[in-house]
Amino acid sequence: MKLLLVEDEPDLGSAIKRTLTQEAYVVDWLQDGCEAWSYLETDWTQYTLAIVDWLLPGLSGLELCKRLRRQNSPLPVLMLTAKDTEADKVEGLDAGADDYLVKPFGMAELLARLRALQRRSPQLQVQPLQVGNLRLDYTKKSLFYRESSGKDREISLTNKEFQLLEYFMRHPNQILDRDRILSQLWEVGAEPESNVVAAQIRLLRRKLSQCQYPEFIETVYGLGYRFNSDRC
Repeated sequence: MKLLLVEDEPDLGSAIKRTLTQEAYVVDWLQDGCEAWSYLETDWTQYTLAIVDWLLPGLSGLELCKRLRRQNSPLPVLMLTAKDTEADKVEGLDAGADDYLVKPFGMAELLARLRALQRRSPQLQVQPLQVGNLRLDYTKKSLFYRESSGKDREISLTNKEFQLLEYFMRHPNQILDRDRILSQLWEVGAEPESNVVAAQIRLLRRKLSQCQYPEFIETVYGLGYRFNSDRC
């Protein structure tokens, strides 16, 4: 799941991003409202949720919400702010925010708010993702493979392996090129090595080799990679 975080306080933004990354989210962290709008206006569908501070340089979080809703975007927005009066909360919610979190707050509460948004938004509800005999468990951040004996075998994954396999499983039998994978699984401003996608796929294949039929991810030379659901 890819989130947009717009927060101009460096310490708070860093802490939020670190917490979310530990929960296997991919996080684009921006510190300017105008820059955030340039990403949302171009393609808000690349994100599943936005966490937006109210007071931002360039363009306020309130205006970001209003612009999203004028575009009929259903992107869920969690508003962060130190403004804590009832009138402030009403203004934020009326602008299009789905929830409102007053500073200062703890990271446990932030994660709880995200889980609550997931429960209320059908498109965000996290259920185990299954393709054939492969099942991703979001609670354990693990892969389960159903063996021929009928027994489920658990395979532990790193956060990046989990994110990569999730992306493949959500796009079965499609050819995904390197740039598309980079844009979805690495944050804005990240400068990964040129071979990072190939290296991560190699690591993931090693994990998948523990399954009885490991050739799930095919290299389509010159084009990219394809997850073959018929081999699961």
